[in-house]
Amino acid sequence: MAGLTEDKASHVDDGYESTLSPREVAALHLTDALIGMPGPLPASVRAELEQQFSAAEIAELAMGVGLFLGMSKALINLGLEPEGMPTTVIPTPGS
Repeated sequence: MAGLTEDKASHVDDGYESTLSPREVAALHLTDALIGMPGPLPASVRAELEQQFSAAEIAELAMGVGLFLGMSKALINLGLEPEGMPTTVIPTPGS
């Protein structure tokens, strides 16, 4: 999103809903849904997105998060992540 600063990014943690704008919160709820457990987008998140963004903006956000997630997984699997990059291992369902 335009205008993202280090200070604003530092608020993206548990409880971010109380420190960010409704538009930013909606985008982060979409991100949480896309990178979390697989499943349909919750109706509440869909409604929140539709209040804050156009259909084209929602598609752009979803594609951006999906591309980033896919590329980061590919880079890690190929061993190409920066040496100093902290990683978190999250078990996938069924593992």
